[in-house]
Amino acid sequence: MFKRVSVVISVLGILLAISLVFRQRRPLPSAPPLSEPASAPYAVSIGARGIVESVEENVRVAPAMAGLVAAVRVKVGVTVRAGDVLFEQDARDAEALVAVQEANVAAIQSSIAESEVALADHQSQWNRMEQLGKNRVVSADERERTLFALRAASTRLESRKSDLKAAAALRNRASVQRDLLLVRAPRDGTVLQINIRPGEYTMPTATECAVLLGRVDEFQLRADVDEDNAPSVKAGCAAVAFIKGSRHEAIPLRFIRIEPYILPKRSLSGDSAERVDTRVLQVIFRFQPSGVPLYVGQQMDVFLDAK
Repeated sequence: MFKRVSVVISVLGILLAISLVFRQRRPLPSAPPLSEPASAPYAVSIGARGIVESVEENVRVAPAMAGLVAAVRVKVGVTVRAGDVLFEQDARDAEALVAVQEANVAAIQSSIAESEVALADHQSQWNRMEQLGKNRVVSADERERTLFALRAASTRLESRKSDLKAAAALRNRASVQRDLLLVRAPRDGTVLQINIRPGEYTMPTATECAVLLGRVDEFQLRADVDEDNAPSVKAGCAAVAFIKGSRHEAIPLRFIRIEPYILPKRSLSGDSAERVDTRVLQVIFRFQPSGVPLYVGQQMDVFLDAK
């Protein structure tokens, strides 16, 4: 009796194991997407991934010289005009250098005035020597010494004038270096990002820009078209864009230009199946801000009319 029960249990275990194996091999149904992806609105279309930029592209503002940030004069989101001060660097050393150069210029100017008086004195002596020489009152040796002294005084004056030009140039250079510590906006735009704070040390070669500036009264879209589809892209083609993952708001695009250079793809969508060695053709469009909130740096699905 015990042997029969053992056999039955063994058979049931084998059947259960076979059932589990077949269940695990059965494909699972695909999970429904969180939102329906955007669909192509054209009969023949080219899909691309686009990234929103400010008009005329973003400006990565960096200081001309390395230094300590003394004050930040703007905030994120404010509109600035070309020439407005964005931030200031510590200018104490530059101010001291300007003061030194100005004092040097003043000293040389005083020396020039002294040299002019000395030259006038030697010129007067020479004039008297010429008059006395006509009357044969002085010797030729005295006349030559007076003439050489006059020439030396003239040379010293010209030398001091050259020194003044050099000192003025150094003063102007110091003034320029002081003015460069006031970092100004190179053009009109909106402050998109600030990556510095007072007390931090910043330099021109920093990997992260100090201030990011751009125009947002109109948006620019940089669409990356796979190089396999590049021959089908035509100048002036119609195109629409959808916010990534949305199919409801189709934003019409205005063609601007094709950048005639195939380059490695840099704007990645984050898809695990996305190739990172893809090369793309970049097509530039523009569009007006709509009721849908959009931001610089946002990714969009782009469809180009291949006809």
